[in-house]
Amino acid sequence: MSTSPAADGPVDGRPDRRVDVVVIGSGHNGLVAACYLARAGLSVEVVESDDVLGGAVSTVERWPGVLVDRGSSAHVIIRQSGIVEELDLAAHGLRYVDCDPWAFAPAPSPGDPGPAGRPLVFSVDLDATCASIAAACGPADAAAYRRFVEVWGPRSRAVAASFGRRPSPAGLIRSFWPLGAPSGGRPRTPGGELAVDFLGSGDALLDRWFTSERLKAALAWFGAQSGPPMSEPGTAAMVAWIALLHDVPPGHPVGGSGGLTAALRRRLESDGGRVVLGDGAARLLTGDDGAGGRRVTGVQTVSGRRISADAVVAACHVNVTRDLAGEAAPPALADADPPLGNGFGLVVRALTDAPPAYPGVSPEDALAGLQLLCTDRAELASAHGDWSAGRLPRVPVPLAMCFSASDDTLAPPGRHVVTIWGQWYPYELADGGDWDALAESEAERLVEAVDRYAPGFAASVQRLHIQTPLALERELSLLRGNVMHVEMGLASMFAFRPTPALSGYTVPGLPGLYLAGASTHPGGGVSGNSGRTSARLLLSDRRGLPRARATAGRALRRAAARLRRTPA
Repeated sequence: MSTSPAADGPVDGRPDRRVDVVVIGSGHNGLVAACYLARAGLSVEVVESDDVLGGAVSTVERWPGVLVDRGSSAHVIIRQSGIVEELDLAAHGLRYVDCDPWAFAPAPSPGDPGPAGRPLVFSVDLDATCASIAAACGPADAAAYRRFVEVWGPRSRAVAASFGRRPSPAGLIRSFWPLGAPSGGRPRTPGGELAVDFLGSGDALLDRWFTSERLKAALAWFGAQSGPPMSEPGTAAMVAWIALLHDVPPGHPVGGSGGLTAALRRRLESDGGRVVLGDGAARLLTGDDGAGGRRVTGVQTVSGRRISADAVVAACHVNVTRDLAGEAAPPALADADPPLGNGFGLVVRALTDAPPAYPGVSPEDALAGLQLLCTDRAELASAHGDWSAGRLPRVPVPLAMCFSASDDTLAPPGRHVVTIWGQWYPYELADGGDWDALAESEAERLVEAVDRYAPGFAASVQRLHIQTPLALERELSLLRGNVMHVEMGLASMFAFRPTPALSGYTVPGLPGLYLAGASTHPGGGVSGNSGRTSARLLLSDRRGLPRARATAGRALRRAAARLRRTPA
């Protein structure tokens, strides 16, 4: 299987290549789309500008013998989607290590004999989770959490189902109707209550259900990973996703996050598809659609290769798609201006000689999943307020992960990889600060923030790789450092993502072009949903094309017959 443009060579004596579909971008959504299309029997080529497969779902040898993720590490949404099973990725080498316990939040006073000395440990086992909450926050909050999971489990499953469909009214009704469908003559959940819950803020939801600020802070920090602060409308469902993690926890692929995209590539190649790295799309090719308009006819790559195709799936940032279309972009694409925000976060990848050690909790409980190092929502509000003002956070709020503790393929014996995520770091600083000059000092502050909860961690650090918002843009083509492509607020979700005109995965006025990736519904995170939905839509359109042609042919024949019968 060729991975370089130089190895392509002429086809039948011609330099151009012909396939059914070209996919732009080898991120996980692009590869998911390619796999579904190839499985249906289409010839597919994926073109990627980077020399590394997988976009933000990739892993590289950052230091000798040490594998480090470039983007995501914990996979959450894709494990609820069914994609892994539908594509049988386990047969192509994907193996997940379950994050169980899936989250840990430290005690504010470790070692104290009272509740303030007890950590919060969230496990797949709901009983064990409630026991931890009872010990740290009291039995009332433990009972409330159990009821919360019962109530929000079906609701979050409806959200997960909606992520797997086009965000049309019919699709949303199909996903959410069962929540309010009558049962025994009465609706299961009144529509007004559902609307308040789903459209309300995560903070308001947490305040209605729980009393302990520690518990609310941990759940709010989990929910905030999508981007918006939990004070914003429409963020309740982001908190409530935790209900699903008591069924299927987050997972980390053995060998790093790139294990997912590597398995997708093997699946694609097993069905005859192909991936070319280091030769991305330079522009879209278009031609006459036969009705006075234009349609996509393929892609020209940076090296000059021209790949003709019936359809193109642009699994890249929507702004990149707009640029690739150039003058051929119809108004829906040319005028697209989705909110990109001002950065998202800063990532520190640390090579250490020991994993973080949190007082009062076993490594098995603390290191398996997400280390939510926040005990008060005021810390989150402060960090977001600083970001809104274009300032660095006065008090960084870290989320740490150390999957080398459960996966010895990531680092040599005696070494560990610790990822520290700090959210709400502005791409553009109000004081004109230079990220290249600030990177090291901000990384040290995040390391110190972890050290406050895990004393001795800073001393264990051997090497650092720092991904500022600017570095994320440079390395992973994440415009303005936004790992979600487009803001994830209520006004940019479902049928508004990336814009109302482009929310259906197609581009009105430019047939043959399909959209996928984090710019589209359901947004960022390791999901794969947009890739699958885009592929399904493309396949449906192809099945409808012969019918449409046959219908048009019959109509033309009838019209011709009428003309023949009409006297001159």
